[in-house]
Amino acid sequence: MAAAGGPPLDPGRPGSASLADASMETLFLRSGALREGHFLLKSGRHSGRYLEKFFVLQYPSLAVEIGRRFAEALAPYDPTLVVGPTTGGVLLAFETARQLAPRLAREVRGVFAEPVDGPAGRALRRGWPVAPDERVVLVDDILTTGASLVETARAVTDAGASPLAAAVIVDRSAGPIPLDVPLHSLGRIEIPSWPAAACPLCREGLPLEKPGSSTPA
Repeated sequence: MAAAGGPPLDPGRPGSASLADASMETLFLRSGALREGHFLLKSGRHSGRYLEKFFVLQYPSLAVEIGRRFAEALAPYDPTLVVGPTTGGVLLAFETARQLAPRLAREVRGVFAEPVDGPAGRALRRGWPVAPDERVVLVDDILTTGASLVETARAVTDAGASPLAAAVIVDRSAGPIPLDVPLHSLGRIEIPSWPAAACPLCREGLPLEKPGSSTPA
């Protein structure tokens, strides 16, 4: 089903709504990143909404706006390094660091944590220097279970520093996240889901789609 909401917000188009004033749900809807329909989730549950996070990050204007909001939330921690998990966190870490630099009147680095085998889950693998007194903040896209964010925090700790705070675009977690730092969210988007046997959309006969597939589930 096509996403509702029309084209992305355009800050240069006369009469268009301001990106800075738009809610995160509006940004996701207008970019086609918040889809409406009948979806089979990885968990096996069914839902009437689905977040295609990379749909919003494909638009530079929206990625810049998200970076601005991250920088605003994280500047009080005076960070020197921003770390995000691959893949979406690469872009987010870079853009957040770029926008922190003029706020803090100095350079801020942006790097990423990659998946590795073993219990750590992720690591900083590119030889980036991380000093023990590095002031590190974390960024990520969608918070569901928090696994990628927790692994990124562990990667920073393994590199010899301690994260100070984290920020995510959207929080859709259902319970506490085992992260021992303040967690900032730019927004919360409710996405109800049901076991297949109790799905009201199945009872309505709506076709079931598996996200990422071009054919019905």
